[in-house]
Amino acid sequence: MLAAAHANLQAGSYDRVLELLAMVRAEPLTELQSARADLLQGNVAFASGLGSEGPPLLLKAARRLEPLDLDLARETYLKAWMAAMFAGDLAIGGSLADVSQAARRLPVSAHPDEAELVLDALARVIVEGPAGAAPVMRRAVSAIVDACLTPDQVLRWGWFAHAAAVGSWDFTNWRFLLERELKVLRTVGAFDLLPIVLATLGTVTTWSGEFSAAAAMFAEAETICEVTGAPAAAFGPTILACLRGDEDKAVPLIHSMIAEVEVTGQGASVTYANWVAAVLYNGLGRYGEALAAAVASSESSSDLFIALWSLPELVEAAARTGNTGVAEAALARLAESTSAGGTEVGLGLEARSRALLSGGDVAEQYYLEAVDRLGRTPLRPELGRAHLLYGEWLRRVNRRVDARHQLKIAHELFSELGMRAFAERARRELLATGERVRQGAEESESTLTAQETLIVRLASAGLTNQEIGAQLFLSARTVEWHLRNVFGKLGITSRRQLATALHRDGALLDR
Repeated sequence: MLAAAHANLQAGSYDRVLELLAMVRAEPLTELQSARADLLQGNVAFASGLGSEGPPLLLKAARRLEPLDLDLARETYLKAWMAAMFAGDLAIGGSLADVSQAARRLPVSAHPDEAELVLDALARVIVEGPAGAAPVMRRAVSAIVDACLTPDQVLRWGWFAHAAAVGSWDFTNWRFLLERELKVLRTVGAFDLLPIVLATLGTVTTWSGEFSAAAAMFAEAETICEVTGAPAAAFGPTILACLRGDEDKAVPLIHSMIAEVEVTGQGASVTYANWVAAVLYNGLGRYGEALAAAVASSESSSDLFIALWSLPELVEAAARTGNTGVAEAALARLAESTSAGGTEVGLGLEARSRALLSGGDVAEQYYLEAVDRLGRTPLRPELGRAHLLYGEWLRRVNRRVDARHQLKIAHELFSELGMRAFAERARRELLATGERVRQGAEESESTLTAQETLIVRLASAGLTNQEIGAQLFLSARTVEWHLRNVFGKLGITSRRQLATALHRDGALLDR
């Protein structure tokens, strides 16, 4: 019966799982069976809403499993840790600190496997801080990345391994781990985890400036949630609107994410919403509003990632509003994490933030370091922002020719990516140097929707209409109808022309 309940969980049938669980609990159970039932109930609470009910249930199950099955207990602590991270400050009786301290008390194996390494790394970063945990974090990520894992092992550990990667500002391995896990999830049809992984991969894809690809991931996650009955998180549409600088779309989404937290129990949603709001308002040059949002995001006491992501936004907004003390405190906190991680992304963001609080040759050296380091990363929006800030600084020290060079790079990059607010900010700065710049054209009305973009990408990869429909829970006839609309928008007549049309005019994509 427990096996049947678990199978229904992977299929996303949460109500059916709870029905089966009730039947299981009505029968006499061994201690191990009872603990496994607790584990399954915690998994349902986590997978069906990522809210505040999951952490205490999973922590309870992990503690019960310790004397019965230590390996399963470790995996359950991993799930409890992730559930606590999503619940954020709303976790009751199962906070990140609670889970991490309990996990640190587990006996240590002579030859730890990947799951034990990852759990140790994540627990240490909460208990000991970034500097103390850094060596273990890197070792855990390397072990998972280099291991030839079976699909079952990817499903059991992959989701947690990427947490160690992003906690180290290791965006390259973060994305690799997510893409590997997504491939396995698609193969086995694990619909309980697919929306979560798609939304997370969509975040790093958006952050890399690949808006159309991210929109397709978010659309697929939403489709799966509609079929399984799980609540669809607004992470994707919100970060896309904020990086695009689309205030009219972004602000209602931000407010909705914050308001819905009382229903969903997803404390991480508030932290996320305030982080991307800070990005939006920094792009619009409304630094007071950016400061308020960044402060709210950074103050999350139980968030390992998003609260740290908001710190560069906080430094910029505080520096621009004259709140030097706030900016310096944020920089110190950021540097503790980025220095421990030692990656180009983290150190590049740290250098850019230091430049904002420096002057003279010191500031210029930090700007050059930021451009150099971020130029070696996939985060093109952050590179564009380094050029923009450098150009703004150069104009303010009356080096107009040098400023124009940096601002042109920023403006062209933002325009290419579709980051309208930052592009406009760069345009205004260029005008102030005496440079003439055309205002960006409005997006074409023939822009593909997120669903159409997803279908196009799958069709371009060679999938048939039936295969696309199976993946997106659509009939083959519906897929064909969407493709006909796409053909009209792109001015083509067959699937063979898709790749050429998209390469020719990427602006037609939903970016």
